[in-house]
Amino acid sequence: MYAIRLHAFGPAENLLHEQTDDPVPAPGQVRIAVAAAGVHLLDTHLREGRPGPYRSTTGELPTIPGREIAGTVEALGDGTDPSWLGRPVVAHIGMAPGGYAELTVVDAAKLHPIPEGLSPAEAVAMIGTGRTTLGILQYTDLGPHSVAVVTAAAGGIGTLLVQYAKNAGATVIGLAGGPAKTARVTANGADLAVDYTLPDWPRHVRAHLDALGRRATVVHDSVGGNTARAAVDLLGEGGLHLVHGNSGGQALSLSEEELTARGITSRNVLGPAMIEKGGGIRALETRALAEAAAGRLRPAVTRFPLAEAAAAHRALETRGTVGKVVLVP
Repeated sequence: MYAIRLHAFGPAENLLHEQTDDPVPAPGQVRIAVAAAGVHLLDTHLREGRPGPYRSTTGELPTIPGREIAGTVEALGDGTDPSWLGRPVVAHIGMAPGGYAELTVVDAAKLHPIPEGLSPAEAVAMIGTGRTTLGILQYTDLGPHSVAVVTAAAGGIGTLLVQYAKNAGATVIGLAGGPAKTARVTANGADLAVDYTLPDWPRHVRAHLDALGRRATVVHDSVGGNTARAAVDLLGEGGLHLVHGNSGGQALSLSEEELTARGITSRNVLGPAMIEKGGGIRALETRALAEAAAGRLRPAVTRFPLAEAAAAHRALETRGTVGKVVLVP
């Protein structure tokens, strides 16, 4: 098979498209002919060798990155339920890598059938990004009373947050970088889409809120830095600052004095507590796939050929993508 292999930690150019041995499923595993493999920002950190939640599991180099895959089961390990053979499935592999490949092996316990009407790329988007989105949304009660500010609103999670908030009847303000992305955010249903690379973007948002006679009630923050600071300044009393990333480089830290004086709450919502609150990883994955199958959430996808994994990493790192990034063998 062909796969993307990493022989040394470093830049995107270290991701090499090479021929290697086909993996063999162990007992309780299946081998999948991969139709779509998800690319996560965390993958770029692992490629560079940065510390992180999966850093100790990359194993001996060379390694094949990637932990989100969809495709068709083509072989079974001993003792694996034979009903999986030939079925279209999606899985988050978990701690072991191997997704950036034409073939990969997965524990059968991690498999989900791909719901009818979902493409493999859409299923990959929901198995990781979708489950995280639903986990984040557990921490706020969105409804017609809500004014939600979504940073990185053209990204994978941001796209789904905008849709969910609009479905709940909330007023949604989406922040994105550049006119092409703000156009996508508007098309996705946001009431106002603002280019946060422009220095005066907060003024436009305030004018919009003043016209409505309202203040922001929740900021979904995946960016951090100055963008997060300006977004949090839009919150009214009782507002929530929910952090699920810091792609801008520096997470925003709010002092207890400010939180108390303004009557707002700031919380990092990622981690074990989010998963436990959602009933476990598998429960969140199942709900995410069901939401997409029902048409309530529609993931946006940017596709790259498997051989161009390095280009996919560069585009993701420079915020040159929309929605979930997916490799297609």
